[in-house]
Amino acid sequence: MPKFVIEREIPDAGQLSQQELAGISQKSCDVLHQLGPQVQWVQSYVTDNKVYCIYIAPDRESIIKHAEMGGFPADSVAEVRNIIDPTTAEHHAGSGESPDAAGGATI
Repeated sequence: MPKFVIEREIPDAGQLSQQELAGISQKSCDVLHQLGPQVQWVQSYVTDNKVYCIYIAPDRESIIKHAEMGGFPADSVAEVRNIIDPTTAEHHAGSGESPDAAGGATI
């Protein structure tokens, strides 16, 4: 099932108390329960003025529906196309090719 990154613009998100974050989390869980098991919240990252959420869902529309039902912003919804980490470079190291030579992107 596809994975999505949702960007939520929330002014002063980084200043929210643990109690406020718990309330937002509970609201999200309540909506997820209503939507059924096909939409799953994986994790969220809170920054100063935005929250970045990782969800698994059948489609973008399910993410938008969750946001609307919960009253959450969903300023950007992007489907994850690939996942990389430091071990990605290790797999290429044995091939004798640089990532650029193999058609990889430079980040």
